[in-house]
Amino acid sequence: MEEKIRVGLIGAGRAGMIHARNMACRVQGAQVVCVSDAEESNARSAAQEFGCEYAADYRTLLERSDIDAVIIAVPTKYHRRIVVEAAGYKKHIFCEKPMAMNVRECEDMIRAAEQNHVILQIGFMRRFDESFRRAKEIVETGSIGEVVMVKSLTHGPSTPHEWMYDIAKSNGPLAEVNSHDIDTLRWLTGAEVLSVYALAGNFRCGKVREDYPDFYDSVLMSVRMDNGMIGCIDGAQGVEYGYDARVDIMGTKGLITIGDLKGKSTITYTKSGGFQGDVVKSWMDLFSEAYIREDQSFIQSILENRAPDVSGWDGMMAVDVVRAGNESIRTGNIVWLNGKQGKG
Repeated sequence: MEEKIRVGLIGAGRAGMIHARNMACRVQGAQVVCVSDAEESNARSAAQEFGCEYAADYRTLLERSDIDAVIIAVPTKYHRRIVVEAAGYKKHIFCEKPMAMNVRECEDMIRAAEQNHVILQIGFMRRFDESFRRAKEIVETGSIGEVVMVKSLTHGPSTPHEWMYDIAKSNGPLAEVNSHDIDTLRWLTGAEVLSVYALAGNFRCGKVREDYPDFYDSVLMSVRMDNGMIGCIDGAQGVEYGYDARVDIMGTKGLITIGDLKGKSTITYTKSGGFQGDVVKSWMDLFSEAYIREDQSFIQSILENRAPDVSGWDGMMAVDVVRAGNESIRTGNIVWLNGKQGKG
């Protein structure tokens, strides 16, 4: 009989439901046992969909002896507390990005997982996307020579939830949108970020300027890696035209490109002039298969008692770069990480 990892979901929003649906129907070796959400009606609805139980309080879910692992997909400010509590109950943990609000919280989460001998995986699903993985393989073959520059872009069509406008509560678009881009730079270069310089502005969310003067919906961040490579992160919210995620990897002997705004290859040309094609509408569409592979990887790491493919360290490094980027936006200065300084 196939061994099943019994999973509980904490946070039945869009991301949480993607993972839970995968665990229920698409991931081998997983079973959804219980769902919790701050809105009891959300938890009840999700439980009806999965044919499982629900709990209004996530602590009730954590106390259950028939749950082996949890998915945590709640606002970032709650991650540290719930992860530490889940580790205390000996539950393996999948935590959505951003990992936490600051490095100290990340350290607490990593320590709790290590002390309780449970797996902690962070939700950077692009590492599991077929195109991104193929690009990583090509980089490692040396086909484009030495990587010298990585440019990563993420533009989202929707505007933030109300709480996200407060940078102190959300860490802004660099965290909510560009955490994936930060991890992409680290993963593809095999290096850590040495320094950043960021510029940002609020161009599409004018109604919140008075209440949230620090909020930005667009950001450009130049990055220097500790192995000499350089990078650029381009982020935006509320662009409306579609979901846009692209990467250029420049080497000494060639170039790799990942991503295409076009949702399909079919383009319509008309007599009136111009052409029309479909675009990717949502990150849920673009990375649907990557989410499945990400969730399968989490379950396999538990079954095989091995380290996860995306660690707490990976999550913490992205959080520290977000901190540095927001500091650069605020001060107008180059910000060095890990106390390192040198030529910009």
